[in-house]
Amino acid sequence: MLAIASGGGHWSELLLLRPAFEGAEVVYVTVRSFYRRDVEGCPFYAIPDANRWNPLKLVWLSVRLLYILLRERPDVIITTGAAPGVITVRLGRLLGIRSCWIDSFANVEKLSYSGRLAKGHVDLCLTQWPKLAEEEGVEYAGSIF
Repeated sequence: MLAIASGGGHWSELLLLRPAFEGAEVVYVTVRSFYRRDVEGCPFYAIPDANRWNPLKLVWLSVRLLYILLRERPDVIITTGAAPGVITVRLGRLLGIRSCWIDSFANVEKLSYSGRLAKGHVDLCLTQWPKLAEEEGVEYAGSIF
């Protein structure tokens, strides 16, 4: 399994999911090398931080993520967002890798911009708000809080 998230809250939410990964081989990917300490003993990659406002960085990020996917060959991708998650699930789909998008707990009114970009390219798109699931046509399976 490849678990990927941007920094800050996206990474924190991904870490809250770790009990669900019990017994699985998990490779962690994020934008800050010092987050390695959060997943001590697990394979870990630090990737460039990029967003929609930096198209050239997005290209470099995409190349790096493709390398990681080809090297690790995960069966599934789990992400809490943002840009690195969108790119990874899109690349993963091209490679036949199943994926799950878990939209941020902070998005109460609508799916995040990244979530809207990803939802058509993942096998499972989850929100942590029942009302939002109904409105956005995604699934609700509980909350991490």
